Amino acid sequence: MFLKALIIGLISVFAMLDSRLLGRSNFERPLIVSTLVGIALGDITKGLMVGATLELMSMGLVNIGAAVATDMVLGSVIATAFAILSNTTAQAALTIALPIAVLGQLIGIVLRMVLSSLSHAAEHAIDNGKFKTALHYHIFWGTLLYSLMYFIPTFIAIYFGTGVVSDLVTQIPTWLTDGLTLASKILPAFGFALLMSTMLSKKTVIYLLLGFFVTAYGGLSVTGVAIFAVILAFILNEVLPKTHGNDDSGHEQDHSDDSDDDLEEL
Repeated sequence: MFLKALIIGLISVFAMLDSRLLGRSNFERPLIVSTLVGIALGDITKGLMVGATLELMSMGLVNIGAAVATDMVLGSVIATAFAILSNTTAQAALTIALPIAVLGQLIGIVLRMVLSSLSHAAEHAIDNGKFKTALHYHIFWGTLLYSLMYFIPTFIAIYFGTGVVSDLVTQIPTWLTDGLTLASKILPAFGFALLMSTMLSKKTVIYLLLGFFVTAYGGLSVTGVAIFAVILAFILNEVLPKTHGNDDSGHEQDHSDDSDDDLEEL
C-alpha cells in the first residue's frame, strides 16, 4: 500500500504542476487525472467512469480573481483511488470527492495566504538586489508548498484510509445511496448550466438547440453527435470563409474589368 500511496501522491502533484509550472495540458482535469490513477492502479475502466462523472460535475468551475473553486484535482485523485481500491461505484466515489474537494479548497485558501507573505519577502529581496533569493521564493518554495499540499493529503488518505472508507461505504443506508445516485445525475446538468452561462449568447443558442434536437429526434449516440458537431464546425470555420473569400475576389475582379473597359472607351 505504501508504493500505491506514493504513486498516487506523485500523480496528484504532477496534475497540480500542469497548470502552475509546466504549462496547461489539461492533466488537471478530472477525466484525465482519474484515468492516470486508473492506469497506476490497474483499472483503467473504473478510472474513466469516475473521471467522466467528476468531469461533468466540474464543468463551469473556474477560479475568478481571488475566488477559489473547489479543488477537483485533489477530490478526483483520492475518490478514484478509493473507488478502485475499495471496489465501489462511481456514485460512491462522488460522495468521497465532494468533501475532499471542499477540503482542498480550504487548504488552498490557507496556502495562498502563506504564498502572499512569500511574495512580500520576494519584493523585499528584489529591493535589496537579491534576485536569486527572490527567484527561489517563487520557483522553489512556491512549488514545494503546492506539492506538499497535494502529496500529503493524498498519501495519508490512500495509505491509512482505504479500509476505513470501504467499511463506511458498506454502512451507508440505501435511502442515502439512492439520493446520492440522483445527485450524481443532477450535478452534471448543473455543471453544464454553469458552463453555458458563460458561453451562451444570441449567436450560439441556435447551435445548442440544433444539438438538442439532433440528439432527441435523430436517435444518434453521443459519439455520433460529436462527429456531427466536428463536421459542422469544420464547415463553418474552414469551408464557408474560403467560399466567401472567393466570391469577394470575383466581385473585385468584375469591378476592375468594368473600370478597364471604361478607361479604354475614354
